[in-house]
Amino acid sequence: MKIYTKGGDKGMTSLMGGTRVPKHHIRIESYGTVDELNSHLGLLRDEEVDEDTLRVIEIIQDRLFTIGSTLAAEPEKTRIKLPKIRPDDITLLENEIDSMQAALPPMRSFVLPGGNRFVSYSHICRSICRRAERNIVHLAENDKVDEIIIQYLNRLSDYFFTLSRKFTQEFGVKEVKWVAKID
Repeated sequence: MKIYTKGGDKGMTSLMGGTRVPKHHIRIESYGTVDELNSHLGLLRDEEVDEDTLRVIEIIQDRLFTIGSTLAAEPEKTRIKLPKIRPDDITLLENEIDSMQAALPPMRSFVLPGGNRFVSYSHICRSICRRAERNIVHLAENDKVDEIIIQYLNRLSDYFFTLSRKFTQEFGVKEVKWVAKID
């Protein structure tokens, strides 16, 4: 397969199904942001994380490819059988969140991102995930999008936030609480 096709040289790209759309189309923004999230998650996977977290990150990366391929396809035009996000994918995230949260002190305020690379990468993934979710919600206003994708991304951003708190505790990093400065 050739890496360059020159088909996008004028700012257009093809969806699976053949339709050409501008590269700024919300569908392209949506799966492009999912791809960006997956790339940043790769940075976190490259760190010295525990085996259980690594296993979950690899599963999430696989699911992000699933979401990307689903968003890149036109449901009514493509004949390619695509993988799907399933309810048990969301259950996995919920179980991981519950497990991590059980070992964490209760949240009493918002916390500022940062403290070490692991915490920061988790917050970057969380914020990109939220942007992907917003883009896909926007896309769903006009095009068919399976609701489970939005649910998955919503839960995934919660997972990343909880993961950042787990890393904060694991590495002995002080959580910096956000305190509103009201005049």
